[in-house]
Amino acid sequence: MVAARITVNGKETPISPAAPHTTVLDFLRERGLTGTKEGCAEGECGACSVLVARPGVKKPTDWVAVNACLVPVAALDGQEVVTSEGLATADASGAPAVLHPVQEEMAVRGGSQCGYCTPGFICSMASEYYRPDRCAHTDPADGTGPAGGSEHGPNGFDLHALSGNLCRCTGYRPIRDAAFAVGMPAEDDPLARRREQSPPEPVATAYVRDDGAFLRPGTLADAVRLLRERPGATVVAGSTDWGVEVNIRSRRADCVIAVDRLPELRELHVGSDRIDIGAALTLTEIERRLDGEVPLLAELFPQFASRLIRNSATLGGNLGTGSPIGDSPPVLLALEASLVLTGADGEREVPLADYFTGYRQSVRRPGELIRAVRIPRPLSPVTAFHKIAKRRFDDISSVAVAFALDIEDGTVRTARIGLGGVAATPIRALATEAALEGVPWTAESVGAAARVLSAEGTPMDDHRASAGYRSAMLGQSLLKLYARTTEAVPS
Repeated sequence: MVAARITVNGKETPISPAAPHTTVLDFLRERGLTGTKEGCAEGECGACSVLVARPGVKKPTDWVAVNACLVPVAALDGQEVVTSEGLATADASGAPAVLHPVQEEMAVRGGSQCGYCTPGFICSMASEYYRPDRCAHTDPADGTGPAGGSEHGPNGFDLHALSGNLCRCTGYRPIRDAAFAVGMPAEDDPLARRREQSPPEPVATAYVRDDGAFLRPGTLADAVRLLRERPGATVVAGSTDWGVEVNIRSRRADCVIAVDRLPELRELHVGSDRIDIGAALTLTEIERRLDGEVPLLAELFPQFASRLIRNSATLGGNLGTGSPIGDSPPVLLALEASLVLTGADGEREVPLADYFTGYRQSVRRPGELIRAVRIPRPLSPVTAFHKIAKRRFDDISSVAVAFALDIEDGTVRTARIGLGGVAATPIRALATEAALEGVPWTAESVGAAARVLSAEGTPMDDHRASAGYRSAMLGQSLLKLYARTTEAVPS
């Protein structure tokens, strides 16, 4: 086994002697790359963001921004990382480095004040700068320019790329100005050229120290074998949940097994009767590869945490944690999804509606992995995802409701409703589904069903919302869907 190494700003360096739980953030700072900052240590502020070379959607390689505070450095064995320091270019003459176009625009447009958050903003902005399908819009009538209040600039820059970056003192207007001012990468831009080559292949990793082990199996069969040999191991993919446990609660694992790069868990198949989504594909990869093929998922993704989190988080991880407030389970319940589980005894398919058995508990057996999420087709034509939270984006749901309805000739033929945040597990609103099916899609029948929906689950009072508020929001969500579907079409 080759010693674990990581390439940072073009220079390869050994990971040793870092402990297996050491984050990329701490690893970089210990080596003098202090532009990368720790703000929250739980993936909410973006001060730690760096660029990682990952398999691309439109190009062989995408430069993807991730939260360095959450990712174990051992997880990037064999991978390439670029920090804010690595974006500037310098020559051998010793002349001052030339600022990257993103850095230049942030400087001249006043996008930095205390500067603490600036390197993280710059890395997130650079990821969007290098997005291969970003293109300029020149027609102000198309609603894409900043004058129209859009979140997309005339240069095609999507401000959602910065949704995981927080600024405490500058304010966002000059940062927005900088984002909308950057042009397209020059032909001789080394990071732009790098996109034309494949990213580093995932390598099998066995990084073992006295205080723990980080293992990355090369195949699904190897992963299943490891889980059988080490039943107490912690399984991670994007580490967006486990990283918080390590940082905030000082959790340590004797053994961590990473499954995020397993080829068998990174497949996506769109067929006539079903869609199979690999459990280790990141949410960003799913979003861009499906490209609206599943409208309900397309509605979910922008509301799921931030772009920085979606660049690492996976459906397998969101379902594996079993959280009752995860955003993907209500959507997948409404889509009547099932999970493909694999282990030493073979493979089995379990309907998601039967998967959760209690608070953070499921039917998944010891040693089993979620290989894929399976969504049957055809898809229901009337769908919606309503996330009720204190912030519009990058927040945890108080209540999440997903709808998938078939309405034919004014009558509800089928109704599937997934709920989150109102019980110990994500649940289907079975009573409401029964109240809707076979009845006219009218204000009277929907109002009656909304009252049924308000009584679903067992909501509780906590710091995010009261039980009464949660119940009220359930009923209102159905009324909102009805209002949307019956709005008069402009002539």
